[in-house]
Amino acid sequence: MALGLPSLLVGSWTDDDAGTGVTVVLPPAGTLGAIAVRGGAPGTREAAALGPTGAGTECHGIVLCGNSVFGLAAADGVVRWCAEQGRGLNIRDNIVPVVGAAVVYDIASPQSTRPTAEAGWAACEAASVDEPATGRIGVGRGCTIGKTAGRDHSVPGGLGAAVERSGDVIVGAVMAVNALGDVIGHDGSVLAGCTAPSSAERYPDAAIEAIPGFTGRGSEEPEQLERSNTTIGCLVTNARLTKPEACRAADLAHTGIARAIEPPHTNFDGDALFLLATGEVETRADLIAMLGARAVASAIRAAIAT
Repeated sequence: MALGLPSLLVGSWTDDDAGTGVTVVLPPAGTLGAIAVRGGAPGTREAAALGPTGAGTECHGIVLCGNSVFGLAAADGVVRWCAEQGRGLNIRDNIVPVVGAAVVYDIASPQSTRPTAEAGWAACEAASVDEPATGRIGVGRGCTIGKTAGRDHSVPGGLGAAVERSGDVIVGAVMAVNALGDVIGHDGSVLAGCTAPSSAERYPDAAIEAIPGFTGRGSEEPEQLERSNTTIGCLVTNARLTKPEACRAADLAHTGIARAIEPPHTNFDGDALFLLATGEVETRADLIAMLGARAVASAIRAAIAT
C-alpha cells in the first residue's frame, strides 16, 4: 500500500534531462488537509486555505514540485485531473479541487525545461496504490544536500518514504530532501552531506557572505541562496483529526526534520509539511505528531539511502 494506507495514490513524473520532477499524493474522498511551514523561504500553493485559519477542511491532492515557483504550474494539471475524476468540492454543480503544493529549488540553468500542467497530469496518471518509488525520481530528481560550505561541496538528495504504526493508527510520510544541511543518523553521525574539508567555513558558524563557492555549478553568477534549499513533504494518516489538531500535528512533525537534518529550518530553507487525515480511527493528535516526526526522519534518511 502507498504510505501504509489503502485507497491512497502516489505517483511521480521525472525529467532526467532537466534534472527535475513532480510527485503527487491523491487521498480518498473526504480527507482533511493541513499544512505547517517552518522554513524561512517557502514556495507554496493553498497554504492559507490549508493553514489553521483557513475555513476549508477537505483536500483532494498534494503536489511536491521541482523548479521553484515555476514548478507550481504542475499543480494546474493536478487540479484538472482531479476535476475530471470527480475529486473535489461540488460548488454550484462544478467540481472544484483543493490542491496544495510546495516546491524545491533545483533549477540547473535558466534554459532548463520547466514542469508544466502536463507534468502534473502525468504524475496523476502514474499514481497507484503501490509503495512509491524513491530516490532520484519525481520531485527528488534534482535535490541536493550538504550546501553549508557551498554548492560545489554538495551531494545528491532525493525522495524518501516511511511508515510508522501504533495499534490501528498509521502515519506515512513522503519527503523531498533538498536541504542546505547534512542528513544525520540516529546517533548524530553524518549519513550524507557536505564534502568540504573540515577546515572549510560552514554556515551558520560563518556568515553566508564569508563562504566561497555559493554559486551554481559551472556558473559565475551568485546564486539566490534564499530560494535554493528546502525539505518538503506530505504526511498521511488514517486518524480522525480536527483542522487545528491536524495543523498542530503537522507542525510538531517538523521535529523529524530537526532530527535528521543539521542545521534544520534555516532562513535559506523553505521547509513545509502537509498532512492528510482520512478519518477512520479515533486517536490523539499528540500520537500523530509523535509518529509523524518518526516517519519524517526515517523518510529523510531513506531519501539518501536509495
